[in-house]
Amino acid sequence: MATISSPGVGTNGLDVKSIISQLVALEKKPLDTLKLQAATVNTKISAFGQIKSLVSTLQDAAGKLTSVTGWNGVATTSSDSKYVSATAVGGTLPTTFSVEVQSLAKAQATASAALLPVGGALGAGTLRLELGKWSVAPASFTPGSGQPVDIAISASDKLSDVASKINGANAGVTASVLSDASGERLLLRSKSTGEEFGFRLSVMEGGDTDPQSAGNTDATGLSRLVNGSTVTQAAANAKATVNGIAVSSATNTFASTISGVTFKAEQVTTAPIEVTVSKDNSAIQSNIDGFVKAYNAINQLLQDATKYDAATKSAGLLQGDSTAVALQSSLRNAIQSVTTGGGAFQRLADIGITQQLGGDLAVDSTKLNKALSENPDDVKNLFRSTGGGSADGIAVQLKALTTNLLSNDGFFKSKDATLQLSLKRNSQDQTRVNEKVDAFEKRITQRYNALDTQLSSLNGLNAYIAQQVTAWNKSNG
Repeated sequence: MATISSPGVGTNGLDVKSIISQLVALEKKPLDTLKLQAATVNTKISAFGQIKSLVSTLQDAAGKLTSVTGWNGVATTSSDSKYVSATAVGGTLPTTFSVEVQSLAKAQATASAALLPVGGALGAGTLRLELGKWSVAPASFTPGSGQPVDIAISASDKLSDVASKINGANAGVTASVLSDASGERLLLRSKSTGEEFGFRLSVMEGGDTDPQSAGNTDATGLSRLVNGSTVTQAAANAKATVNGIAVSSATNTFASTISGVTFKAEQVTTAPIEVTVSKDNSAIQSNIDGFVKAYNAINQLLQDATKYDAATKSAGLLQGDSTAVALQSSLRNAIQSVTTGGGAFQRLADIGITQQLGGDLAVDSTKLNKALSENPDDVKNLFRSTGGGSADGIAVQLKALTTNLLSNDGFFKSKDATLQLSLKRNSQDQTRVNEKVDAFEKRITQRYNALDTQLSSLNGLNAYIAQQVTAWNKSNG
């Protein structure tokens, strides 16, 4: 920035710096307007971002009403869930059935004979664990489809080491060591309940590969783990009756006994437990309420942003914005649309959802509940019919509209691009104004500097002439 080079002009009472400053300020006036315009554009970008977020929420709400799972909600109740609890998948037909539980599922558990000395080594050999089913435990064992798991035991391994190796072998069995007055015992338990998940422990010592040979079942060495072993709990399925018909399950959960329903035996029953599956309209009502709430949020924002208050003569941020008005109109048209795919219902008003003054939706719960109770399929079709064109349901139409608005080449992308371009042009205009102001300041400063120099020269000449005149007057006095 140029500066005044000498105080000549200033010595005559003229505040040059102030004059230049005021002239530059006048040249900068257009910047104030440009900055205000930029702030307005940024506010609009933020506003449309908020509207976009609300449209996305409306899209999700419409999606729940177009999804078949949203209309298939069911409620499952048990007359006493302490004994039998139950759940059902969406779409399960309403039903009621009676359950009695005779026994719960059990996992096989065994205990070895007491081993002494406590903490002593057992002897070298191989342990073999097999999963399968006991027909008449322990007389007849049928191995399952899995391969046996062999575990090498060294001569120095103690019972605790054996238990650790079993637990690390992933053989479907857990091991622990019980110490009592008689000595140490190896406790084994199947990881799964049910008859098919029993297990058999065998021992092979000294190179003998026949687990049933006398040398592998006697009371010496590693064989002590099987000799005298007892089954403390036999593997068993849960047993129950459904409407008097016997059923069983490897676990306490019966997942495929009744189509669509899963019930769990919690305790052995003393009386029949009634399980009821019924249609659940509360989930549908919740989705409809969410839809109405999402629409109202957008409507209220657009209503405030586009209004003009004649009393205060104040306009909303988007008042006069044709794109915002068009968006509001598109959403309202979708809400007010008529569908031929809804059977007895063609408009939202037919099921108690009406538009109020200002555009918000209101729900008549009594009318909606009656429609859901008496014509549930027609209510569903009103929202999610996919017949095409006018046969499309209200939610289907609105979801298509919001999806288009939110697409990569849709309304919001286009609007944001327009506003960003406006912001870019505004920035360029501000740059040009600043450059113009800088040039003006430099130019006017140069001119005042030149004037300063000229005035200084004239002041010097004036002083010289005055001296000469004084001298001449003295010489002629």
